[in-house]
Amino acid sequence: MLNTVYYGNTLQDWGISLLVIAGALLANKLIVILNRNIIRKITSKSATRLDDIFFTSVEKPVLMGVILLAIWIAAGRLNLGDRIHEMIGKSYDVLVVLNITWFFARFISSMIEKSIVDGNEKAGGGRFSIDSKLLPLVKRGVLIIVWCVGAVSAFHNIGITITTLMGTLGIGGIAFALAAQDTIKNILGGITIFTDHTFRIGDVIQFDSTEGSVVDIGLRSTRICTYDKRLVTIPNYKLTDALITNISSEPGRRVVMDIGLTYDTTPEKMREAIDILKDMPRRVSGVKNHDIAAGFFEFGDSALIIRFIYFIRKSGDNLDVRSKVNFEILSSFARAGLDFAFPSKTIYFGNSAETEKPED
Repeated sequence: MLNTVYYGNTLQDWGISLLVIAGALLANKLIVILNRNIIRKITSKSATRLDDIFFTSVEKPVLMGVILLAIWIAAGRLNLGDRIHEMIGKSYDVLVVLNITWFFARFISSMIEKSIVDGNEKAGGGRFSIDSKLLPLVKRGVLIIVWCVGAVSAFHNIGITITTLMGTLGIGGIAFALAAQDTIKNILGGITIFTDHTFRIGDVIQFDSTEGSVVDIGLRSTRICTYDKRLVTIPNYKLTDALITNISSEPGRRVVMDIGLTYDTTPEKMREAIDILKDMPRRVSGVKNHDIAAGFFEFGDSALIIRFIYFIRKSGDNLDVRSKVNFEILSSFARAGLDFAFPSKTIYFGNSAETEKPED
């Protein structure tokens, strides 16, 4: 029975080839146990992290290599025909190089992550911590280069050079390159955003008519959550070419108010009003002590105008502080007997004057 021929090979030959593959699977189980329970425990006690990264990165490529070797041995001892053996040989010329590339990609990716994390720990956070958000972008860029080199080497092994490949692509390759222009611009724009520290995740920015909090900075686009909770996606290259206002980087939010008092307000009362406004940081906790200004600005059409400029603390809530300041002005001016002006018009008839005021 074992000598019965199926598809050009005896049943015994098929069975031995299957046992070779099964033995490779069993060997992989042993390799995993050995690596995780013995080798990693030993390397974890060493002073350097390089050996930990190496054995972690090499595990899966080694497992794949064992399977490829087993299939190569199993297929090599069978009579499958010259054409099939030739196809298997070329496939392995590609697969072995790609498997080695996979190891280098995993190893380099882990090294990049370790370097950035260690750098952040040494820097103690702060502005340098933005590099942790740059990590996915850096890893993708390096992995693309590694895989491109590996793919070119793999194709070269079967006689396909980069020149031949580009010639084969022809007009299609040119069209693809033209179509990828925006993608490349977006990727470069994302790198520019990170390296220039234009803004970071969590910052409130203003772009054209859009204002909101940055929730994600991706490889192609940046997502902003506006105040009405709408998610706006903006291509990165547009952000690098536009005027961006980083509201979160402001030391405080500047507020300018024009307060109108009636024309019968005396100079003494005007000075009292200005003193009340300059004392606002003591009255409202969210107002900064510095850069506050108040002065008699101009004679308006129907009011004496006081211009009041103050800054809301960065940690303060914009709407809440504005509301408290307005309430404080309203109550303080009322106690001081200061009257707010409203639009009015004076009409002269001969020697008399009659003032028209808006009807209620």
